[in-house]
This record gives sequence, C-alpha cells and structure tokens, in this order.
Amino acid sequence: MRMKRESAIGAESLVAQYVAVICDLDGVVYRGATPVPGAVETLNRLSAQDIPVVFATNNASRSPDAVVAHLHELGVGPDGWTVVTSSQAAAAYLAARLPEQTVVLAVGGPGVVQALTDVGLVPVRASELAGATVAAVVQGLGVDVTWTELAEVGYHAEAGATWVVTNLDIMLPTSRGRAPGNGALVAAVQAATTVIPHVVGKPGPNLFDLARSTMGTEKADTLVCGDRLDTDIEGANAAGLDSLLVLTGASDLKDLAFAAPSARPTYVTTALSGLLEPGVRLRATPEDGVSGRSLRSVVTATWAALDAGQTVPEDTGMWRRLERQLGLERTRPTSSSPCIRSNDPGGRGTIR
Repeated sequence: MRMKRESAIGAESLVAQYVAVICDLDGVVYRGATPVPGAVETLNRLSAQDIPVVFATNNASRSPDAVVAHLHELGVGPDGWTVVTSSQAAAAYLAARLPEQTVVLAVGGPGVVQALTDVGLVPVRASELAGATVAAVVQGLGVDVTWTELAEVGYHAEAGATWVVTNLDIMLPTSRGRAPGNGALVAAVQAATTVIPHVVGKPGPNLFDLARSTMGTEKADTLVCGDRLDTDIEGANAAGLDSLLVLTGASDLKDLAFAAPSARPTYVTTALSGLLEPGVRLRATPEDGVSGRSLRSVVTATWAALDAGQTVPEDTGMWRRLERQLGLERTRPTSSSPCIRSNDPGGRGTIR
C-alpha cells in the first residue's frame, strides 16, 4: 500500500506520495563539477525526512565510491542515500548466471573492474588474456579503451561469450563539447559482429530493478527522477515505475512535447525541488498555477495531436519562444514550479 508522509516537507507534496526515490545525477543533481541550483538542498531535505534515495547512473567508468565522494564535495549530506551504477547492474546480471570466480573480460574504466570483483567474479583486461577464452564480456565506457580491446570484445562475443554492455549512450557531454559515449564504441563492435549484446543500463529496466532492490520498495512506491526522456524516463516506464522529468538537463519542452509514448513521464517539473511541491493534475482546479496549467496544456495538446496522426510544428525557434512565454528558461535552472502528472488507463499516456 502506498504510504503518505506526514512530515515537514508537506503531506501534499509530490514526494509524499511515494516511499523512495531513484534519482539520476548529471543534469539533475549536477552539471559536471557544478551543482544544479536547489538540488543539493532538496536532497538534504529528503534525507532529513528519512526518504531514501538511490542515485542510479549509466556512467560505468567511475566506482560508486568516486561518485559518493563527488556528491559529498557538492554538499550532499552523508546519510539516507546510496549509489548504483550500470557497472554494478552488469556485474549483478552475470553473478546471477555464472559461478563465483568465473573469468570475465572487463573493458572500460575502473568501475567495471570493481563491480565484477565485488560480486565474486574475476575481471581480466584484454592485455592479460594471452589468448585464453572467457565466459563473458562486460563493456563499459573508459577514456583509455583501445582498438585492441574493442576487437577482443568482438572476438569473444562471436565465440559465444555472454556480451553485456553497461549502456548505449551515444554521446558523452564534456567541458569541450560532445564526445563519443559507450554506445558509440558498442556500435563499432556491432558493425563487425553478428552478436547483439545485453544492455543493463538505462533505458532498460535492470539498473532500476537493482536500485529498487537496494531499498526494498514496491514499484508503486518508487519514483524515478531524471532529465533525459530517452534514458531516465523510458527506462522508468520499462521498469514499471512512475517518473518525474526534471527540466534542468538534456531534455527541454520541445523534446517533452514530441516524446514517444514509451518515453512520456508521469510528471514534469522545472527543477528537482519540484519534489517538494504538490503534483498538478490534468483536470485544472482553482488552486493550479497558471504556468503549470499552460505547460500541461501545451504538452497534452501536442501528445494528443501526434497520437492522432496530426502534424505539429517542429520549428525550434518557436518552441524556444514558447519556453520563454511559459517562464521555463527563467525557472529551469533555479527554482521549482508545480509538478504535472500524466495519467491514462495504462498509467503512462497523457498528463493529468
């Protein structure tokens, strides 16, 4: 049964309708080394009210300890939360299928090696194989991944090894611009093989299942927060979880309006602090804010038109102007607004 929290954050707040939160990191909590305004304060308020949070990240290169250290540096308090990575999801997937001490080829950053070691498997690098065969391969992002390692992934996958990839993110944002993500490297291997890998990261359900298992919560009691429709939101839908799109990162108003049904969120808000505000439903009430009602109307009208096969203008300039009219460009980085909840008979279609 879903529990409502009578606490200092307000019984009618969005988060009070849930028991726990699974939260993305980059674009929601921080942008690189810089915290998103209001995010740290919101997370610390959740901790103070004993609302557990699991940070679930597709980033397979860093270990959970490195992520924890980064969050502490940003000011996130020490209690009430944990971190799971796509490397851990890959290791958990293999640990459930292979005996302990099974040798696994590890391609990627140190997070891949640590995750495999932690579950009792034996990670080896391509340089250590010396022609030996392995039962499985885990491929994650690493800044030093070489052609030789990619070739070894393909050789072993073709030979029958279980090929698990941490995520298929094509692009990695860096301080200098966009760089190839793990998905780009996986695509290079796939171009030379006939094997399809098993993907454990977002938008698949494995990472969310692992995050939820660490808290022991039911699906109906768990809310996913993220900034990307194609990973966070689509993954939440695949895992059967409600989701909150936070407009502080990758996806903007136009992206939301044109989202495919599989990537439509349950709620949308302008910042993570929207967790502490009431959810705004589709059927407007006198208490609804004007900007919330306008945002809801724009999104649901566009979804309805697209679902009916109608043409909707895609001019980016027009959508940017609409963002300004709704106040999203002003509020997106710094403040919260009421959340908007979607609702259809299957729980995923239109905003309510």
